[in-house]
Amino acid sequence: MSFTAFSKDFTANMFTSVENQFITKYLPQANGDAVRVYLYGLYLCSCKVETDAESLAKLLKLPYARLLEIFDFWEECDLVHVLSRAPLMVEYLPVNAAVGKPKPLRPEKYAEFNRELLRRLSKIGKDLKPYEIRRILEFLENNPMEQQAFLLVTEYCIKKDGEKVTANHILNKAKKLCEGHKFTYEQVEFDLNDYNKHERTLTKIFELLGIFRKPQDEDYDLLERWLSRGMEEDAIVLCAQTLKKGTLASLELLLGELDEKGLHTKAAAEEYLTRRAEHTDTVYKVARKLGVKVQNPRAYIETYAEKWEERGYEQESLLLLAGQAFKLGYGFEEFDGLLDDLYKNSIVDLGGVKEYCAVRERQLRLLRQVQSVCGIVKKTGSALDMVATWQSWNFSESMILEAARRSVGAAAPLSYMNKLLSEWKRAGVFTSSEIPERTTAAAPKADYRSEAAIAADRRADRERYYAALHQSALDHAERAVARAERDAGFKSANSAVKKTEIELAKAEVFTPSAVHSVLERLEQHKKARADALVRLNMSEEDLQPKFRCPKCSDTGFLPNGRACDCYPNDKI
Repeated sequence: MSFTAFSKDFTANMFTSVENQFITKYLPQANGDAVRVYLYGLYLCSCKVETDAESLAKLLKLPYARLLEIFDFWEECDLVHVLSRAPLMVEYLPVNAAVGKPKPLRPEKYAEFNRELLRRLSKIGKDLKPYEIRRILEFLENNPMEQQAFLLVTEYCIKKDGEKVTANHILNKAKKLCEGHKFTYEQVEFDLNDYNKHERTLTKIFELLGIFRKPQDEDYDLLERWLSRGMEEDAIVLCAQTLKKGTLASLELLLGELDEKGLHTKAAAEEYLTRRAEHTDTVYKVARKLGVKVQNPRAYIETYAEKWEERGYEQESLLLLAGQAFKLGYGFEEFDGLLDDLYKNSIVDLGGVKEYCAVRERQLRLLRQVQSVCGIVKKTGSALDMVATWQSWNFSESMILEAARRSVGAAAPLSYMNKLLSEWKRAGVFTSSEIPERTTAAAPKADYRSEAAIAADRRADRERYYAALHQSALDHAERAVARAERDAGFKSANSAVKKTEIELAKAEVFTPSAVHSVLERLEQHKKARADALVRLNMSEEDLQPKFRCPKCSDTGFLPNGRACDCYPNDKI
């Protein structure tokens, strides 16, 4: 025992801590006397006042036998442990340890409940197994839910599932209600009324979305989550009506879109969905005009359609421009860039757009004529801009086509045409009769390969050149070796050299003491091989490849990875 202790005044001002789990799980199923005894006993544990069981019974105005019954009850709940009965000694246990030993079920306590439960299930021809009934009774024994409240849960599940109802479903629903602190008949009835109301809403949503099944618990949870965000039920139904056919996942995406924009009422949702439908229609129609496939229009609406609408472009104008853009191979990004340029030049209204498209169509027709003359001319926005520039120089279509005829065979016809027309403009030549006999140098012979293709062909030529040289040197050395090996003396000595070199490598790693003797044998075999080569009028050098370039060994590349300078200039 410690030599220090609290004074009575100190202990009088201390607190007795009661675990929340005791309040939520055990207090509702205990009567007032049982709670008084438990709490006073807990108080005595903390302050260690010298009090016996008889004194406690008198203090609480209870018969001693009743006190014993109460502690037996708490022991049954695994909250105390009765160490002895004479004298009464009780040990308090932590509430979170009360998981325990199975509590004896008193049949008489649940007789009326059992009859009513079985009567309700028999109406739908459902019969529970004995172990299922025991699970239900154990649930009631360990949870503070009223029996009538549990029967109300059963009735709800029967109505919802019919003959497919299971004990698991009933128990799961009851557990969820207990987790929400719904224990009494009134609390459960109020909660289930909400479910019935939500059932009507979900049934309507399912009908609009084309979902042919009954709402499940997770569907109710989803609806609760939407409502908790502030979405009105009418707004949710309106969104389902807008989707027509879909899934709850697609509905959640649309509701999330509205929630991001702070639109929770039916009126706000209706206005937004109307504009969204218009934007969606615009996106799909523009996509068809551009020849582009769109899966989800939302990104296109937020990135493009909303901006186009803000700038004042009507759908008819957008479709006219998209038709022009299709001829140039534009996608959404390039089309948006075109609209940016038009907006900067104040071309927004339908009249301005029609005038622009008419001018662009004439330029496109002229570009096609140039293409038919020159051959290689791509239809691009920059090519049309070039045609527009030539027209702004006051050149007629006939003069532009004359320049095109003179550009036949050029590697870059448009560039050559631009050079011709710019010279004629400086010289004041605007008719074909005024064109001098020689202006610009003759159009160079066309090389229709791209720069990348030309570079690739040059690399291939270089690789073929060095591959032939390298292989020729290897073939020459192989022929020399084959000739030498026709001699038995050389073949035997050469084989001995190779075997001994392998022995030397092993000896250097595993038996260093034998290296010297292996080296001596290797020298003897090499001398025998050299003598055989002398006899054949050959040397060791004859057996090695003789590369034309000693720097790159006829590979074209130096050891540092750089290209060798031995490649002939006439091949570059």
